[in-house]
Amino acid sequence: MSDFPAPADVPADALAGQPVARVRRGDTEYVILGTAHVSRVSAEAVRALLEREPFDAVAVELCDSRFQSMRDPEAFRKLDLFQVIRDGKVGLIAANLALSAFQRRLAEQFGIEPGAEMKAAIDGAEARRLPVWMIDREIGTTLKRAYRSVGFLDRLSIVGGLGASLLTREDVGEDEIEKLKQGDLLGSMFNEFARESPPLYEALIAERDRYMAARLREQAGDGTPRRVLVVIGAGHLAGLQRELAQQNEMPRPLLDRLSQTPPPARWPKWIAFGVFALIAAAIGFAFTRGARAGTEALQAWVLFTGGFAALGAIAAAAHPLSVIAAFIAAPLKPFRPGVPASAISAGVETWLRRPRVADFDTLRDDVAHWSGWWKNRIARTLLNFMFVTLGTLIGEYAAGIHIIRNLF
Repeated sequence: MSDFPAPADVPADALAGQPVARVRRGDTEYVILGTAHVSRVSAEAVRALLEREPFDAVAVELCDSRFQSMRDPEAFRKLDLFQVIRDGKVGLIAANLALSAFQRRLAEQFGIEPGAEMKAAIDGAEARRLPVWMIDREIGTTLKRAYRSVGFLDRLSIVGGLGASLLTREDVGEDEIEKLKQGDLLGSMFNEFARESPPLYEALIAERDRYMAARLREQAGDGTPRRVLVVIGAGHLAGLQRELAQQNEMPRPLLDRLSQTPPPARWPKWIAFGVFALIAAAIGFAFTRGARAGTEALQAWVLFTGGFAALGAIAAAAHPLSVIAAFIAAPLKPFRPGVPASAISAGVETWLRRPRVADFDTLRDDVAHWSGWWKNRIARTLLNFMFVTLGTLIGEYAAGIHIIRNLF
């Protein structure tokens, strides 16, 4: 690794104080600009570098799905809620919307679109007919690896970080926005948790440093590019710089390994199975004490699981029939494994309240405010799924405690 001075004709006002690293590996020089994802200064720095220095390619900290979303703002019009529910991707879609809301909440204060520096890099490259490289890992893979790499408490931290991005409404000064140069969009959302949890930091930051370095090496593998502008969040600058200098593993095997989603832990399923077995045994034991005792235990199971699931649907302002569907489906969970009550309730909600064109048009803006999740039919269906899931879980444990307590 070696450093190269910036050309003298680069405007000082645009690049003064901006984190720029210059790394040479083989025949390729990488000019790495660290940016804040919501910053006029960062966007201007990108334009200044493109105007004043020659490049053969431009790399940006985007994955393919985020790039398509940025280039096609109407992408959410193609969202099939039924398919999302069937594929179990409600949580992923909700997480993406929460990330978008976090970024948009900051951006709307300063009149600059989220990811303006990435757009500036892409537009500048296209104007100069330069190839654009998407070097970041798919955000869904990153979130899954982060979620599955940590314990129960850290998982609550991830969910809490996403939730806080929706509920926090404090204005942030522009000087504070510039401090995002010390972090990363995902890292800033989970800043406290990432610092205290090595596995979370590894998945959100360190792995992506290795992934992006491998992508750059793979893209430059044919030896054609000689100078590449790399636009990334400044929290990745030091790590990417180090990885480009030290990585020795072949890029493709490394990328494949970092793209794998760890299998879900088995212990939650075993615990859930154990809880169901214990409750079923308790209900069976209650019947040995008489039909009345058994019937009361069975009624408790129905009322607790169905009642809390229905409360979840009510909290999401679901249609009355969606509430009824949640109430009926939740107690039947042991008889239909793999089909949660939340999917049934959300499916009914989607069927009864099909999203309108306006819901797709305003989705990104609506979810930037916590109240908008209840106004937009798409977002409200996602809430229905998540709240019914939570309600069913609470109801199952509450029912078990009530039944066992009454037996002894």
